[in-house]
Amino acid sequence: MFDKLFVLSQYVTPQLAVSRLAGRLADNDHNPAIKNRIVKWFVKRYGVDMSEAAEPDPTAYPSFNAFFTRALKPGLRPVADGDNAFVSPVDGTISQLGQITGDRIFQAKGQSFSLLELLGGDAHRADAFSEGEFSTIYLAPKDYHRIHMPVAGRLREMVHVPGKLFSVNPATAENVPNLFARNERVVCIFDTAAGPMAMVLVGAMIVGSVETPWAGVVAPNSSGVKAITYEGESAISFAKGEEMGRFRLGSTVVMVMPKGSVSWNPEQIAGKRVRMGEAFGELSA
Repeated sequence: MFDKLFVLSQYVTPQLAVSRLAGRLADNDHNPAIKNRIVKWFVKRYGVDMSEAAEPDPTAYPSFNAFFTRALKPGLRPVADGDNAFVSPVDGTISQLGQITGDRIFQAKGQSFSLLELLGGDAHRADAFSEGEFSTIYLAPKDYHRIHMPVAGRLREMVHVPGKLFSVNPATAENVPNLFARNERVVCIFDTAAGPMAMVLVGAMIVGSVETPWAGVVAPNSSGVKAITYEGESAISFAKGEEMGRFRLGSTVVMVMPKGSVSWNPEQIAGKRVRMGEAFGELSA
């Protein structure tokens, strides 16, 4: 009953206004005393392991967002070796993974979402992934919130898709149709040795924004779909394991690959906790 009430409440909440306010508060660095109280409460409430952080003192961060996007100690997340190794891009929990059926990607308990809508409504962009492979990883509040490359790749296109800002926790995933193709998201298309790869950074309630090394902060908005291509002098390449983004307040990553390009490791199943850099799958030779 609580889960249903929680989901229903999101339909009437002014999602964008709430998220913008949360983003401003999370970036505020003018009142350290209030910031420190919030950060200390957050660490205790969600069981954040500060011993892993490069700066273990939670009060040393200038803002809540600086704390939330904190770096880890060097070497704490080794990246799996091997040219064909596909690694987890984040710390989180696997929501689902498997094969795309036509245009539909499995969400949870009878729910699915549209590949075409997920990638911004462009059929040419989506066709490359028809019947392909997908994995969805949920980042809980306590998790490390930097996003890394699962394989080496060259950025081809970034698509900012405006949308709703429902929570993306398991209860919402089970009850809100088309959730991940409905929420605000940033779609990053990379060229890799195994073909194109889509990394979709999905926004959520009170997610202040998404940040990337090439575009800076990409904040929620209500304008239309905006696509930017990167080629020639603007081309950007990333090594496997290199940071490619951050959630300024957390959410979900959806990875999409072409049919037959990757095989997920059998031990990676829905509900399993994963860490950035661990072996997640193997690229086809």
